[in-house]
Amino acid sequence: MADAALSRGRWCALLLLAVLAGAAQAWSMAPVARGWLQVLSVAALAGLVRACPRQRAGWIGGAFGVAWLAGTFWWLFISMYRYGHLPAWLAGLAVAALAAALSAYLALAMAVFARWQCGRLGPDLLLWSALWLLAELGRGVVFTGFPWGAAGYAHVEGPLAALAPWVGVYGMGAAAAALGWLVQRGLASAQWGGRTGAVLVVVALAGLPGWNGGDFTRARSELSVTLLQGNVPQDEKFDFSRLPETLDWHLKALLASQADLVVAPETAIPLLPAQLPQGLWMALLDHFGQRHTRALIGVPLGDAERGYTNSVAGLGAGAGESFYRYDKHHLVPFGEFIPLGFRWFVDLMQMPLGDFARGPLVAQSFAVGAERVGPNICYEDLFGEELAARFVDPAAAPTVLANVSNIGWFGESVAVDQHLLISRLRTLELQRPMVRATNTGATVAIDHRGVVTHRLAPHVRGVLEARVQAREGTTPFAWWAGRFGLWPLWGLGLLGVVLMRRRA
Repeated sequence: MADAALSRGRWCALLLLAVLAGAAQAWSMAPVARGWLQVLSVAALAGLVRACPRQRAGWIGGAFGVAWLAGTFWWLFISMYRYGHLPAWLAGLAVAALAAALSAYLALAMAVFARWQCGRLGPDLLLWSALWLLAELGRGVVFTGFPWGAAGYAHVEGPLAALAPWVGVYGMGAAAAALGWLVQRGLASAQWGGRTGAVLVVVALAGLPGWNGGDFTRARSELSVTLLQGNVPQDEKFDFSRLPETLDWHLKALLASQADLVVAPETAIPLLPAQLPQGLWMALLDHFGQRHTRALIGVPLGDAERGYTNSVAGLGAGAGESFYRYDKHHLVPFGEFIPLGFRWFVDLMQMPLGDFARGPLVAQSFAVGAERVGPNICYEDLFGEELAARFVDPAAAPTVLANVSNIGWFGESVAVDQHLLISRLRTLELQRPMVRATNTGATVAIDHRGVVTHRLAPHVRGVLEARVQAREGTTPFAWWAGRFGLWPLWGLGLLGVVLMRRRA
């Protein structure tokens, strides 16, 4: 009986340590990137999997995953509770359920590893890295994917950032998982050399500069940009008593810009053009049609017959009724489309949600002088392989990326910092500068090396003036991901698992 009680106590301790390691993984990605901490958290997971009975490794992976993911996107609670008016218990349960469902990939990966590991360093290292890669790909692709908080984002700074233009965020995550495994084996080694090597890995990730990964792009002309941040509280965004004031601020800021490009956030104009005061939309078209300044404005478009879209309108191609149009392709589940069987859940929330029409995967860029600006909306920049599809034709590929977002749904939370890391990693993968015009932050300009060159403080109303250097050329990641999506990584991960299964 005493042995059984001791066994239960040890098991509870292992689960608690897995939760703490998962929480450390979440903390490694915001408010700043801490690659060393991410590697140490994976090392802790590897040690726990080795320490527990083989048949319980999946539970260790699941506990780690739930803590990691819930600690990453806990701010979904704010949108459902504060703005959707769900009961707190139901909003919390929804976040926990989503984290548990998405952690199933990692739980399965750990269960398979525990069953197939052979005890030899090389084969186990390959199996561990391959399974980690497949788990992250599964979370990022299946059911439209939600890869927020992928491990690679902790390495937007540091040595592993050099891998971004080659293998993207998932390849970076697999490399970090391999380092974590090596650190665990080194620390567990009875030999001084093994432990010293593990410590050196962590020290390198903590502060040593890395190889830049290679320069695959060339400089083009420089653009001046004006980025707007309206800081409209989410509960006031669609309040018609407050709408005139916020609409007036955005319109004045748009018209006052003298830059080459002015960008307003997602749904900066929250009404269809036909719903605006008579003549206002045509006045905007005429204003930018007669000046050198071009404008990208977040605005809903469409009608009941053809469907409505979350869009960006590009103004300045000339006077008249025509304008550039970008329609969001990767829609947010529950926010912009309702998954099958979940209408009841959406109906519980008092939000202006519904089903939007989907735009094309490969969209035409917006011409600003000699440059091509490629818009993306909200969390579309979370999917680097989809942005890479625009680079298959080098002559039409964007030379500058522009993200328009509204993170106001999530209050003054770490979601702002996390989204900035995501955007920075896209600039590393594609070696393109990105400008971000957001409602509440982070409104910034990022160069092609992932460095924030201009920044506006979050959660304030303001205008950011910046200059960005356009780029041309194609990174290896943009080349293969644009043509084949993530299938090459799927193939590598599956190949590694199959080879190690045969050895086991």
